[in-house]
Amino acid sequence: MPDTGNQYLVTGNGTMKQIAFKMKLHKGFEEEYKRRHDELWPELKDLLQLKGISDYSIFLDEATGTLFGVLKLEDEQRFEELPRHPVMQRWWAYMKDIMETNEDHSPVSIPLQQVFYLP
Repeated sequence: MPDTGNQYLVTGNGTMKQIAFKMKLHKGFEEEYKRRHDELWPELKDLLQLKGISDYSIFLDEATGTLFGVLKLEDEQRFEELPRHPVMQRWWAYMKDIMETNEDHSPVSIPLQQVFYLP
């Protein structure tokens, strides 16, 4: 989950928006990252859905350790509330040892600009 304090390019028409971002995984933690997400906490899943997030995927470029995330959201304001939620803060603290993070333990996230879309 990205640090929502950063600026993310939000694209889309109607009620659903889409954002994409990249993060960096520490070398050697590929399996651990996957394991932690395979065992995603139910309360985190519920929180993300409550905040209007859906169709959320994260991909890994194994050669570089770059994680690519893309998600859809219904409401940017609800999305911006995530960093203050205790469940999100606990997840970030849980993940900080295997990826690049900011001082608040949120992942260092870089927004990606959409350059092509085929509906």
